[in-house]
Amino acid sequence: MSKQTILLAVTGLTPQVVTETLYALYQQGDKLPAAIHILTTAEGYQRAKLTLINDGWLARFYTDHQLPQAEFSESHIHILQQADGDALHDIRSQSDNQAMADGITEWIRTFTADVDTALHVSIAGGRKTMGFYAGYALSLYGRHQDRLSHVLVAADYESHPQFYYPTPYSQVIYGNDPSRKPLDTQNAEVILADIPFVRLRHGLDQSLLNGKSSFSQSVANAQRALGPARLTIDPLRRLLIAHGKPVKLTPADLAFYLWLLQRQAEGLDAPQCPSDGAPDEAYAVEFLQQYRRITGEMGAADRTVAALQHGMSKPFFEQRKSRINKALQQTLSHAAQPYLIQAEGKRPRTRYSIKLESEQISVAPTSD
Repeated sequence: MSKQTILLAVTGLTPQVVTETLYALYQQGDKLPAAIHILTTAEGYQRAKLTLINDGWLARFYTDHQLPQAEFSESHIHILQQADGDALHDIRSQSDNQAMADGITEWIRTFTADVDTALHVSIAGGRKTMGFYAGYALSLYGRHQDRLSHVLVAADYESHPQFYYPTPYSQVIYGNDPSRKPLDTQNAEVILADIPFVRLRHGLDQSLLNGKSSFSQSVANAQRALGPARLTIDPLRRLLIAHGKPVKLTPADLAFYLWLLQRQAEGLDAPQCPSDGAPDEAYAVEFLQQYRRITGEMGAADRTVAALQHGMSKPFFEQRKSRINKALQQTLSHAAQPYLIQAEGKRPRTRYSIKLESEQISVAPTSD
Protein backbone atom coordinates (compact mmCIF):
# COMPACT_ATOMS: atom_id res chain seq x y z
CA MET A 1 0.00 0.00 0.00
CA SER A 2 1.51 3.35 -1.09
CA LYS A 3 2.00 6.00 1.54
CA GLN A 4 0.31 9.40 1.45
CA THR A 5 2.82 12.05 0.35
CA ILE A 6 3.13 15.41 2.07
CA LEU A 7 4.96 18.25 0.36
CA LEU A 8 6.67 20.52 2.89
CA ALA A 9 8.04 23.68 1.25
CA VAL A 10 10.34 26.11 2.99
CA THR A 11 9.50 29.49 1.47
CA GLY A 12 10.40 33.09 2.13
CA LEU A 13 9.08 35.74 -0.22
CA THR A 14 8.69 33.38 -3.21
CA PRO A 15 5.66 31.13 -2.63
CA GLN A 16 5.68 30.17 -6.31
CA VAL A 17 8.22 27.45 -5.51
CA VAL A 18 5.19 25.42 -4.40
CA THR A 19 3.48 25.47 -7.80
CA GLU A 20 6.82 25.12 -9.60
CA THR A 21 7.57 21.97 -7.58
CA LEU A 22 4.10 20.58 -8.27
CA TYR A 23 4.54 21.23 -11.99
CA ALA A 24 7.94 19.49 -12.04
CA LEU A 25 6.49 16.46 -10.27
CA TYR A 26 3.61 16.38 -12.75
CA GLN A 27 5.97 16.62 -15.73
CA GLN A 28 8.14 13.81 -14.41
CA GLY A 29 5.11 11.58 -13.92
CA ASP A 30 5.73 11.45 -10.15
CA LYS A 31 3.00 11.02 -7.60
CA LEU A 32 1.59 14.39 -6.52
CA PRO A 33 1.25 15.16 -2.81
CA ALA A 34 -2.04 14.62 -1.01
CA ALA A 35 -1.34 17.60 1.24
CA ILE A 36 0.87 20.69 1.11
CA HIS A 37 2.43 22.52 4.05
CA ILE A 38 4.59 25.65 4.06
CA LEU A 39 7.14 26.84 6.63
CA THR A 40 7.82 30.55 6.39
CA THR A 41 8.12 33.92 8.13
CA ALA A 42 5.29 36.34 8.98
CA GLU A 43 5.68 38.19 5.67
CA GLY A 44 6.06 34.91 3.82
CA TYR A 45 2.74 33.81 5.32
CA GLN A 46 0.99 36.85 3.86
CA ARG A 47 2.55 36.34 0.44
CA ALA A 48 1.66 32.65 0.33
CA LYS A 49 -1.89 33.32 1.45
CA LEU A 50 -2.50 36.22 -0.97
CA THR A 51 -0.98 34.56 -4.04
CA LEU A 52 -1.62 30.83 -3.66
CA ILE A 53 -5.06 31.11 -2.04
CA ASN A 54 -6.64 34.55 -2.52
CA ASP A 55 -5.29 35.10 -6.01
CA GLY A 56 -5.93 31.44 -6.81
CA TRP A 57 -2.57 30.40 -8.26
CA LEU A 58 -2.62 26.98 -6.63
CA ALA A 59 -6.19 26.20 -7.73
CA ARG A 60 -5.33 27.51 -11.21
CA PHE A 61 -2.45 25.05 -11.50
CA TYR A 62 -4.71 22.10 -10.73
CA THR A 63 -7.42 23.38 -13.10
CA ASP A 64 -4.99 24.05 -15.96
CA HIS A 65 -3.61 20.53 -15.75
CA GLN A 66 -6.91 18.85 -14.82
CA LEU A 67 -5.54 17.39 -11.59
CA PRO A 68 -7.24 16.69 -8.24
CA GLN A 69 -6.35 19.34 -5.67
CA ALA A 70 -4.17 18.61 -2.65
CA GLU A 71 -5.32 19.49 0.84
CA PHE A 72 -4.21 23.07 1.46
CA SER A 73 -5.58 26.08 3.35
CA GLU A 74 -4.37 28.97 5.49
CA SER A 75 -3.89 26.50 8.36
CA HIS A 76 -1.25 24.72 6.26
CA ILE A 77 0.94 27.85 6.16
CA HIS A 78 3.03 27.72 9.34
CA ILE A 79 4.81 30.82 10.65
CA LEU A 80 8.08 30.02 12.38
CA GLN A 81 8.26 31.49 15.87
CA GLN A 82 10.81 33.26 18.00
CA ALA A 83 11.84 31.81 21.36
CA ASP A 84 9.18 33.92 23.13
CA GLY A 85 6.42 32.61 20.85
CA ASP A 86 6.11 35.74 18.69
CA ALA A 87 6.04 35.36 14.92
CA LEU A 88 9.42 35.34 13.19
CA HIS A 89 9.52 38.25 10.73
CA ASP A 90 13.05 37.72 9.42
CA ILE A 91 16.35 36.12 10.37
CA ARG A 92 18.44 39.04 11.59
CA SER A 93 20.11 37.77 14.77
CA GLN A 94 21.61 34.66 16.31
CA SER A 95 18.46 34.13 18.36
CA ASP A 96 16.32 34.39 15.20
CA ASN A 97 18.59 31.87 13.52
CA GLN A 98 18.32 29.45 16.46
CA ALA A 99 14.53 29.83 16.65
CA MET A 100 14.22 29.16 12.93
CA ALA A 101 16.41 26.05 13.17
CA ASP A 102 14.44 24.70 16.14
CA GLY A 103 11.10 25.40 14.46
CA ILE A 104 12.05 23.68 11.20
CA THR A 105 13.49 20.72 13.09
CA GLU A 106 10.35 20.28 15.18
CA TRP A 107 8.03 20.41 12.17
CA ILE A 108 10.09 17.82 10.29
CA ARG A 109 10.26 15.60 13.38
CA THR A 110 6.47 15.83 13.65
CA PHE A 111 5.80 15.05 9.99
CA THR A 112 8.20 12.07 9.98
CA ALA A 113 6.57 10.59 13.09
CA ASP A 114 3.63 9.32 11.01
CA VAL A 115 4.57 5.93 9.55
CA ASP A 116 1.76 6.13 6.98
CA THR A 117 3.18 9.18 5.20
CA ALA A 118 6.11 10.00 2.94
CA LEU A 119 7.56 13.49 3.37
CA HIS A 120 8.88 15.47 0.40
CA VAL A 121 10.84 18.52 1.57
CA SER A 122 11.48 21.31 -0.94
CA ILE A 123 14.27 23.75 -0.06
CA ALA A 124 13.92 25.95 -3.13
CA GLY A 125 12.48 29.01 -1.33
CA GLY A 126 13.45 31.21 1.60
CA ARG A 127 16.86 32.23 2.83
CA LYS A 128 19.76 29.84 2.24
CA THR A 129 19.93 29.13 5.96
CA MET A 130 16.28 27.99 5.95
CA GLY A 131 17.03 25.51 3.19
CA PHE A 132 20.14 24.33 5.00
CA TYR A 133 18.29 23.65 8.24
CA ALA A 134 15.43 21.91 6.44
CA GLY A 135 17.87 19.61 4.65
CA TYR A 136 19.84 18.94 7.81
CA ALA A 137 16.69 18.24 9.83
CA LEU A 138 15.52 15.77 7.19
CA SER A 139 18.92 14.10 7.36
CA LEU A 140 18.42 13.69 11.11
CA TYR A 141 14.80 12.51 11.02
CA GLY A 142 14.19 11.33 7.47
CA ARG A 143 13.11 7.78 6.66
CA HIS A 144 13.71 5.68 3.55
CA GLN A 145 10.45 6.92 1.95
CA ASP A 146 11.24 10.61 2.42
CA ARG A 147 12.63 12.92 -0.25
CA LEU A 148 14.58 16.18 -0.52
CA SER A 149 14.51 18.39 -3.62
CA HIS A 150 15.23 21.78 -5.13
CA VAL A 151 13.37 23.19 -8.12
CA LEU A 152 15.39 24.78 -10.92
CA VAL A 153 13.75 27.47 -13.05
CA ALA A 154 15.07 29.11 -16.22
CA ALA A 155 16.83 32.38 -15.34
CA ASP A 156 14.30 34.71 -17.04
CA TYR A 157 11.43 33.23 -15.00
CA GLU A 158 13.18 32.59 -11.69
CA SER A 159 11.60 34.57 -8.81
CA HIS A 160 9.44 36.47 -11.30
CA PRO A 161 6.40 37.79 -9.38
CA GLN A 162 4.05 36.84 -12.25
CA PHE A 163 5.41 33.36 -12.90
CA TYR A 164 4.10 30.38 -10.95
CA TYR A 165 4.41 27.46 -13.38
CA PRO A 166 4.59 26.81 -17.12
CA THR A 167 1.04 27.18 -18.39
CA PRO A 168 -0.43 24.77 -20.97
CA TYR A 169 -1.37 27.82 -23.08
CA SER A 170 0.38 31.01 -24.17
CA GLN A 171 0.56 33.73 -21.54
CA VAL A 172 2.83 36.74 -21.90
CA ILE A 173 4.64 38.32 -18.97
CA TYR A 174 7.49 40.84 -19.08
CA GLY A 175 11.03 40.37 -17.89
CA ASN A 176 11.77 41.18 -14.29
CA ASP A 177 14.78 43.30 -15.30
CA PRO A 178 15.41 46.63 -17.11
CA SER A 179 14.96 45.00 -20.52
CA ARG A 180 11.31 44.17 -19.79
CA LYS A 181 11.42 41.69 -22.66
CA PRO A 182 8.26 39.69 -23.31
CA LEU A 183 8.25 36.10 -22.04
CA ASP A 184 5.78 33.32 -22.68
CA THR A 185 5.06 31.25 -19.55
CA GLN A 186 4.30 28.29 -21.82
CA ASN A 187 7.99 28.15 -22.79
CA ALA A 188 9.47 28.21 -19.30
CA GLU A 189 11.69 25.34 -18.26
CA VAL A 190 11.27 23.94 -14.75
CA ILE A 191 13.28 20.97 -13.47
CA LEU A 192 13.14 19.18 -10.14
CA ALA A 193 16.55 18.25 -8.76
CA ASP A 194 16.51 15.50 -6.17
CA ILE A 195 19.11 15.95 -3.43
CA PRO A 196 20.58 12.77 -1.90
CA PHE A 197 20.93 12.91 1.87
CA VAL A 198 22.37 10.70 4.58
CA ARG A 199 19.70 9.34 6.93
CA LEU A 200 20.85 9.51 10.54
CA ARG A 201 17.50 8.75 12.18
CA HIS A 202 18.79 5.45 13.57
CA GLY A 203 21.32 7.37 15.68
CA LEU A 204 18.70 9.35 17.62
CA ASP A 205 17.28 8.43 21.00
CA GLN A 206 13.69 7.25 20.96
CA SER A 207 12.94 10.17 23.28
CA LEU A 208 14.06 12.62 20.59
CA LEU A 209 11.98 10.85 17.96
CA ASN A 210 8.87 10.96 20.14
CA GLY A 211 9.21 14.30 21.92
CA LYS A 212 10.00 17.89 21.11
CA SER A 213 13.67 18.58 20.53
CA SER A 214 15.77 21.54 19.49
CA PHE A 215 18.04 21.47 16.46
CA SER A 216 21.16 21.57 18.64
CA GLN A 217 19.90 18.71 20.84
CA SER A 218 19.15 16.56 17.80
CA VAL A 219 22.55 17.23 16.25
CA ALA A 220 24.40 16.53 19.51
CA ASN A 221 22.51 13.29 19.97
CA ALA A 222 23.24 12.07 16.45
CA GLN A 223 26.89 13.06 16.83
CA ARG A 224 27.14 11.11 20.07
CA ALA A 225 25.66 8.05 18.40
CA LEU A 226 28.09 8.32 15.49
CA GLY A 227 31.15 9.00 17.64
CA PRO A 228 33.74 6.39 18.65
CA ALA A 229 32.60 3.63 20.99
CA ARG A 230 33.49 4.18 24.65
CA LEU A 231 32.47 1.85 27.45
CA THR A 232 32.70 2.42 31.20
CA ILE A 233 31.70 -0.31 33.62
CA ASP A 234 30.53 0.72 37.08
CA PRO A 235 30.17 -2.44 39.22
CA LEU A 236 29.04 -0.53 42.33
CA ARG A 237 26.09 1.04 40.53
CA ARG A 238 25.62 -2.07 38.37
CA LEU A 239 25.80 -0.04 35.18
CA LEU A 240 27.35 -0.10 31.77
CA ILE A 241 27.89 3.43 30.45
CA ALA A 242 28.00 3.14 26.67
CA HIS A 243 28.23 6.18 24.37
CA GLY A 244 27.75 8.26 27.53
CA LYS A 245 24.40 6.60 28.31
CA PRO A 246 23.75 4.41 31.37
CA VAL A 247 22.51 0.87 30.70
CA LYS A 248 21.14 -0.77 33.86
CA LEU A 249 21.75 -4.52 34.15
CA THR A 250 21.01 -7.14 36.77
CA PRO A 251 24.06 -8.31 38.76
CA ALA A 252 24.08 -11.62 36.88
CA ASP A 253 23.93 -9.93 33.47
CA LEU A 254 26.61 -7.39 34.36
CA ALA A 255 28.85 -10.16 35.71
CA PHE A 256 28.42 -12.11 32.46
CA TYR A 257 29.44 -9.06 30.44
CA LEU A 258 32.44 -8.47 32.70
CA TRP A 259 33.40 -12.11 32.37
CA LEU A 260 33.51 -11.89 28.57
CA LEU A 261 35.60 -8.71 28.73
CA GLN A 262 37.95 -10.25 31.30
CA ARG A 263 38.63 -13.24 29.05
CA GLN A 264 39.35 -10.89 26.17
CA ALA A 265 41.72 -8.81 28.34
CA GLU A 266 43.61 -11.96 29.34
CA GLY A 267 43.95 -13.08 25.72
CA LEU A 268 41.80 -16.17 26.22
CA ASP A 269 39.63 -17.61 23.48
CA ALA A 270 36.13 -16.20 23.24
CA PRO A 271 33.79 -18.68 24.96
CA GLN A 272 31.46 -21.07 23.20
CA CYS A 273 27.93 -21.65 24.44
CA PRO A 274 27.93 -24.86 26.53
CA SER A 275 26.27 -27.87 24.91
CA ASP A 276 22.91 -29.20 26.02
CA GLY A 277 23.28 -31.29 29.18
CA ALA A 278 26.99 -30.45 29.52
CA PRO A 279 27.43 -27.45 31.86
CA ASP A 280 30.92 -25.91 31.82
CA GLU A 281 32.46 -25.82 35.30
CA ALA A 282 35.41 -23.56 34.35
CA TYR A 283 33.05 -20.97 32.92
CA ALA A 284 31.02 -21.03 36.14
CA VAL A 285 34.12 -20.44 38.31
CA GLU A 286 35.27 -17.51 36.16
CA PHE A 287 31.78 -16.02 36.05
CA LEU A 288 31.34 -16.22 39.85
CA GLN A 289 34.55 -14.26 40.37
CA GLN A 290 32.98 -11.36 38.49
CA TYR A 291 29.61 -11.90 40.16
CA ARG A 292 31.11 -11.56 43.63
CA ARG A 293 32.86 -8.35 42.61
CA ILE A 294 29.37 -6.94 42.19
CA THR A 295 27.35 -8.62 44.95
CA GLY A 296 30.05 -9.29 47.54
CA GLU A 297 30.35 -12.51 49.47
CA MET A 298 26.82 -12.03 50.82
CA GLY A 299 25.53 -12.98 47.37
CA ALA A 300 27.13 -16.40 47.58
CA ALA A 301 23.92 -18.16 48.60
CA ASP A 302 21.51 -16.67 46.05
CA ARG A 303 19.73 -18.33 43.12
CA THR A 304 22.37 -17.35 40.57
CA VAL A 305 25.07 -19.16 42.53
CA ALA A 306 22.79 -22.16 43.04
CA ALA A 307 22.11 -22.35 39.30
CA LEU A 308 25.84 -22.67 38.67
CA GLN A 309 26.68 -25.36 41.22
CA HIS A 310 27.19 -27.92 38.43
CA GLY A 311 28.65 -25.48 35.92
CA MET A 312 27.33 -22.91 33.43
CA SER A 313 24.51 -24.39 31.37
CA LYS A 314 23.43 -23.58 27.84
CA PRO A 315 20.14 -21.90 28.99
CA PHE A 316 22.07 -19.74 31.51
CA PHE A 317 24.58 -18.63 28.84
CA GLU A 318 21.94 -17.87 26.21
CA GLN A 319 19.64 -16.03 28.62
CA ARG A 320 22.42 -13.72 29.79
CA LYS A 321 23.54 -12.98 26.23
CA SER A 322 19.99 -12.28 25.03
CA ARG A 323 19.04 -10.06 27.98
CA ILE A 324 22.21 -7.96 27.73
CA ASN A 325 21.85 -7.38 23.99
CA LYS A 326 18.20 -6.47 24.40
CA ALA A 327 19.01 -3.89 27.09
CA LEU A 328 21.75 -2.35 24.94
CA GLN A 329 19.52 -2.12 21.86
CA GLN A 330 16.60 -0.65 23.77
CA THR A 331 18.82 2.07 25.23
CA LEU A 332 21.18 2.81 22.33
CA SER A 333 19.22 1.73 19.24
CA HIS A 334 21.62 1.27 16.28
CA ALA A 335 24.45 2.84 18.25
CA ALA A 336 24.49 -0.36 20.32
CA GLN A 337 26.30 -2.35 17.62
CA PRO A 338 29.90 -2.18 18.93
CA TYR A 339 28.78 -3.06 22.48
CA LEU A 340 26.73 -6.16 21.63
CA ILE A 341 27.75 -9.73 22.40
CA GLN A 342 28.33 -11.00 18.87
CA ALA A 343 28.69 -14.46 17.40
CA GLU A 344 31.63 -15.44 15.22
CA GLY A 345 32.25 -18.71 13.43
CA LYS A 346 29.86 -21.43 12.33
CA ARG A 347 28.06 -23.92 14.52
CA PRO A 348 29.02 -25.91 16.48
CA ARG A 349 32.20 -23.84 16.84
CA THR A 350 30.49 -20.47 17.33
CA ARG A 351 32.18 -18.20 19.84
CA TYR A 352 30.90 -15.02 21.47
CA SER A 353 32.75 -11.78 22.06
CA ILE A 354 32.40 -7.99 22.36
CA LYS A 355 34.08 -6.11 19.51
CA LEU A 356 35.79 -3.46 21.61
CA GLU A 357 39.50 -2.79 22.03
CA SER A 358 40.99 -2.53 25.51
CA GLU A 359 41.63 1.21 25.12
CA GLN A 360 37.90 1.73 24.56
CA ILE A 361 37.00 0.21 27.93
CA SER A 362 37.39 1.48 31.47
CA VAL A 363 36.16 0.02 34.77
CA ALA A 364 35.20 2.27 37.68
CA PRO A 365 36.79 1.25 41.01
CA THR A 366 34.64 -0.95 43.27
CA SER A 367 35.82 0.77 46.46
CA ASP A 368 37.47 3.98 47.60
